[in-house]
Amino acid sequence: MRFLARAHQVPVRLIVGAFIVNSGLSKLKGGDEVAEQTHGTAKAAYPFLESRDAREFTRALGTTEVALGTAVMVPLVPSLLAGAALTAFAGGLGGLYLRLPGMREPGGLRPTQQGIPLAKDTWLLGIGAGLVLEELGRARGGRRGRGRGRR
Repeated sequence: MRFLARAHQVPVRLIVGAFIVNSGLSKLKGGDEVAEQTHGTAKAAYPFLESRDAREFTRALGTTEVALGTAVMVPLVPSLLAGAALTAFAGGLGGLYLRLPGMREPGGLRPTQQGIPLAKDTWLLGIGAGLVLEELGRARGGRRGRGRGRR
């Protein structure tokens, strides 16, 4: 069996994946109050979510987080795929930070005290992008290396 995550990627993938799985499980175990709060925050940033049922939305989000976190943790999932999924997910979380009032200091990107929990999700964006860029760079370097050896 071939592992598709590189050894140095495993610790960060395990930690990030476990964090995301825990977040998803919390949403799935939460009751109506958790669903209303989660949905309320999401629809404030993304108004198109207004029409979604709060429980249904939160269940779908929790399930997505568990699936994403598991994919990030499992070393058989290619780092390019895990990184791309993590980057997309973190982009959505970044949108919450940028769109919700009171999350940032006026006129800038610095978080307010209230915004720090969402601002920290930029780390997920950086980790996901790092995985993607490393894999794309290795693929590109491998092609270049093969081409040079034949000349």
